[in-house]
Formats: sequence, structure tokens, C-alpha cells
Amino acid sequence: MMDGNGRWAARKRLPRVAGHRAGAQAVRRCIQAAIEHGIPWLTLYAFSSENWRRPAEEVTDLTGLLRHYLRSEIAELHREGVRVRVIGEHARFGPDVRAELDAAERLTRGNTRLTLVIALSYGARGEIVTAARRIAEAVRDGKLSPDSIDEESFARFLATDGVPDPDMVIRTSGECRLSNFLLWQSAYAELVFQDVLWPDFDRQHFADALSVFTSRERRFGARPG
Repeated sequence: MMDGNGRWAARKRLPRVAGHRAGAQAVRRCIQAAIEHGIPWLTLYAFSSENWRRPAEEVTDLTGLLRHYLRSEIAELHREGVRVRVIGEHARFGPDVRAELDAAERLTRGNTRLTLVIALSYGARGEIVTAARRIAEAVRDGKLSPDSIDEESFARFLATDGVPDPDMVIRTSGECRLSNFLLWQSAYAELVFQDVLWPDFDRQHFADALSVFTSRERRFGARPG
């Protein structure tokens, strides 16, 4: 969870867009760190469904930066063996951004080194509501029996169908909440909160989070032995 771009810019007396640009550099460092550590799946909360409520100028800056990132970085990600997958209501973006996202997914579809899941216009509550609606429609149409619905079948209706649940969720900037991110999927994830603003996030912060993760005993609700 990439948090703190605005505060980083404010501390340096720069416009907020400067913080978002610096955050894009941190994205590059984070992806490279994940590759170096052999992490097979990385999900970045790039634009939440709530972000649409921000001032129009900032939303325009964010979408412009997203467009620039896709055009400038996807070829390199492809060379690195990164597969791109997008979740969320990205249809809300303009046709040019949607075209770039579709092109990125098509180009990188066969890559296996790292799957980069980009959450755009994503909100976990909305995702769960949409899944429930799709299940209700399937039951109504006779395609699904209510008795067959369990956690596994429910998860197939989520945006993350085919994506493993996260083992660890990292949030930067010192905030200690999930903010509507992967609520269903993070039921047993280890939560790591780091007091660093996202634009300053680097390989060492990534390594520190992995160190915290490996030091914890994961019991998945079971009693300790």
C-alpha cells in the first residue's frame, strides 16, 4: 500500500504531483526488489476507488502519470519477465489509459518471473458487493446452486480470481489500517506497517519487511503447538 506521496511533497514544499512522480520511482525500486528476492506475486494499490473524490486537478495529474508510466515502463517490465495484471474498475479511466492497460496485459501475458497486479480504481468493499451480485445472478439464472457456495467458490467471483491471497501486506507512511484494500484476501496476511513515506521506499525497506515477515509464526487461526 503506497502511502505518503502528498506528505512527502508537502515536507519539501513541492506540489503534490511531485510526490506522485517521486512515488513512481519508488514503484520501480519496489518491483526490482521483488525480483531480486524471488517474489512471484506483487500487488500495488495504485489508485483506490476513493481517489476519484480528490480534487479534479490531482486526479488529472494521477491519470496522466499513470499513462506516462505505462508508456515508459512496460517495455522494460516485459524485458524483466514481469507479467502485468490489472484489477479494479479501470473502465472508469479514459479510453487512452484503458488502451495502454490492455496493451500492457497482452504484451506481458506469457511472462513468469513476477506477476505484478496493479489495483486501479479498486475498493475491496465494492469488489465484494460485485461478487455477491454476480453470484446472485448466477443462482437466479440456474447456473449456480446456493448449496454449492463456499469460500472457495465465492473467491472465484472476486477480481483476484487466479491470484493467490497475499502472505504479507505492507503499508508505508506510518498509517496502520487497510483502507479498503484486499479485505477478503488479506484475512490471514501478515500486516507490516513502515514509518517511511512511499517516495522514500527503497530496497532496504523491502528487505526489512521480509525480515519481519520471516520472524513471525503463521498459525492461520490454529492454536500454537
